[in-house]
Formats: sequence, structure tokens, C-alpha cells
Amino acid sequence: MNHMYANRREKLRQAMRARGLDALLVSQAANRFYLSGFELHDPQYNESAGRLVITADGRDWLATDARYLDAAARLWDAERIFIYGGYAARDIYGLLRRCGGRIGVEAQGMSLAFARDLRQAGPGLYCEAADGLVEHLRRIKEPCEVAALEKSFALNHKMLQWVESQLEPSRTETQVSWLIERFFRENGASELAFANIVAVGKNAALPHAIPGEDVITDNCPVLIDVGCRVDSYCSDQTRTFWVGEQPTDEFRRTYDLVRQAQTAAIESMRPGQPMRDAYGYARAVFEKAGTAEAFTHGLGHGVGLETHEAPSLSPRSEGVLEPGMVVTVEPGLYYNQWGGVRWEYTVLVEEDGVRIL
Repeated sequence: MNHMYANRREKLRQAMRARGLDALLVSQAANRFYLSGFELHDPQYNESAGRLVITADGRDWLATDARYLDAAARLWDAERIFIYGGYAARDIYGLLRRCGGRIGVEAQGMSLAFARDLRQAGPGLYCEAADGLVEHLRRIKEPCEVAALEKSFALNHKMLQWVESQLEPSRTETQVSWLIERFFRENGASELAFANIVAVGKNAALPHAIPGEDVITDNCPVLIDVGCRVDSYCSDQTRTFWVGEQPTDEFRRTYDLVRQAQTAAIESMRPGQPMRDAYGYARAVFEKAGTAEAFTHGLGHGVGLETHEAPSLSPRSEGVLEPGMVVTVEPGLYYNQWGGVRWEYTVLVEEDGVRIL
């Protein structure tokens, strides 16, 4: 594992040298874990388990506070662990000054308060935004990452096959959500990848509905969007079920269009395809049917250590699909009068096309 993390840091170092950076301050928790194996999560939004300082000369640092010293020493050279105190920015400033004059920072993972404190800590430090350097590496999954994702998605599929039998009239969204979480944890998941989405009836028109006390009734749609974490890697899939014997014509038509749009996108996907084109194939199905205005989000996003990571499939996406990328394909149509339908697969881009995980 240490060799794997070292190889990742060396790839990052090459990108840093191309940018002329002496060091990169890594603040994003998932990036920190990807490069070191240290602490996948931060405790909460205003508290950090630590940061990495990756240097162009290879003398990297793991910076953390005293609570994590033992955990850090179990996977990092103790001589390269930097312990900061209550004034983290001031202490880290001193460390960065020893690493060079031109420092890249992950602006999206740094609060304005921390950036201000770092600037005020002293002179002689030039910092510039260098977002995306680690995320660019994470887009292409290594074989060990694919194996973990396969396990995570296998459990997700198993749960989705099971949960349909649990969609009984009189059960609430929150009750179904708890059943899902318990199933995941009792069958090998370490945690949820994200908060469950269980949406009954009109709530299915909300792409990110929050489970509440709405009750499943006979003959209604139920949209379920869930994921679990296995071996540190996330899964993410959506299904829309009809509870009852007689789906309405509107539901049938919407369901068929969503599945057609998904199939059109997946069948088009291959290495070298512009990522925005996958979105275009799905949207074209809706435009032909006159329903495109009800498709209100992008087609998909990357999945890995985080549920939402690079790359994305939207009309604004730059770049092309490459072997090793893992992305969701999740078209949906939403109508506040009765609900909506979303159907999501996650695919791995391979040399000759894509494979559903």
C-alpha cells in the first residue's frame, strides 16, 4: 500500500513540476487519503484531520494535530510528521516556508479564514490556486480501485433487488431509508456513501428529496437513490419503482423515455468520445419526445472515494472519456404534478466501450 501511495505522489510531483510549484498543500480530505491512506474523512466541516505538503524534491510532510499522531505514525515516516497546535495556519506557514517560495493550494478545500491567517502569518510565501491536480489523477481508476468499486456496486445491486419487496403501502420514506441503511451495514458496508434518497409520489419530482413521513400508497411511484461504501469506495445507483398493479400511462411513458435515453447514452460511450456528447445523446431522446424541459440536471458524475467527483457528463464538460474512468449515467424526468423517474447505472470506461458496474 505504501508503494501505491508513493507512486501516486510521484505522478502528482510531475504535474507540480510542470506548474513550477515548489510544494502543494493538500487540504481536501479525499485527496489526502488518496495520496497517503490517512483519514478519508474530516470530522466536520470546520475541523480537519490534517493536510499533506507534497514537495517537488520528494521530501513530503503529513501535517496533523496531536490527536492523530499515533494514527499518522502507523502509516507515515515519523520523521516527516509535522504536528501543529491551535494556530494551525501559523504553524503550517512555517513548514511551507521551509519547502520553497511558490506553493500551490487547493482553494476549494481551504476556508477564507485559513487563507487569511496563512497570509498574515508572515512574508515570503507566494501561494496560488492549484485545484484539480490530484483530482485529475483520481479520474483514472487503478485495478485495486476498480476491484473495490465492483464490491461496492455488487452490494448496491443486491440491496436494490431486495428493497422492492419492502415497498409496502403504509411504510414511510424514513422507514424505508432505515431498512436500506441497516441492509447495507449488515451485509458488509462500512457506511452510507451519502444520505439515502427515498421519495414517494410527488416527492419523486425532487431530484435530491429528503426522506420524511410521507407514506407509500397503493399505486404510486417510489424513487430510491442510494449508495454504500465498501473498502473505502462508494457506489451510487437510482431506481424508480411503481408500487401497485397498474402504473399510470404517464408513469409508463416517462419510465420508457428515461430508459431509452440512458441506453442511447451508454451505447454511444467509448474512449475518445467528448464527455459532453454522452449528455447530448440522452437529451436528444427527450427533445424528440418533447420532454427535454423536464430533464433538469447533468447526465452523470464520477464515483470513487467520493460519490461526486471528476469527471462530469454535462453540456459544459471538457475533455474525452478515457479507459479507467467511472461515471454515472442517470437521466431523469420530473413533474411536480405527480412525481418523476430517474434510472441510474454507473459504468467503467474500458478499451472497447463501457461496462456497467
